[in-house]
Amino acid sequence: MSHPTEPLPELDDATLAFAEQVFDCARNGDGARLGELLDQGMPANLCNHAGDSLLMLASYHGHIVASRILLEHGADPQLRNRRGHSPLAGAAFKGDLAMIKLLLEHGADVEGRCEDGKTALMMAAMFNRTAIIEYLASQGADPLASDASGATALAAARMMGAADAETLLQRISA
Repeated sequence: MSHPTEPLPELDDATLAFAEQVFDCARNGDGARLGELLDQGMPANLCNHAGDSLLMLASYHGHIVASRILLEHGADPQLRNRRGHSPLAGAAFKGDLAMIKLLLEHGADVEGRCEDGKTALMMAAMFNRTAIIEYLASQGADPLASDASGATALAAARMMGAADAETLLQRISA
């Protein structure tokens, strides 16, 4: 395994082009091709230059089948990108309840935090995603948890003017 201080090997243009095609498969939801490559030994946790894993790309773009294939081949639902975001946080941001359910079924931490301490529940609250708030709370998300600045999901909803989320969080936080 490489250490962070060791230089990375130079990759030729053909290898770089192939890698970009692989990330495009995830981004575009080509689960069949991803499955073939995974069966041939491609690492399920392969990441691009931004630290986005194949699962991050597939899940962020709403590709359930491709995400399921990656998860079934060992993709880590906790793997964060260089910005500290997880697939679960991305799915909450996008409002994708089906993806959130899939990620949690495969081991994503409902209380997992981004670098700024925000949870998926806080992301859902910010964008007034009440169905996601209800589901995450039913799965054990703590509505009273706070981020690095001390803000809770309720505070995030208030700050963003997410009135329905605010009302719901007041009820479930009581």
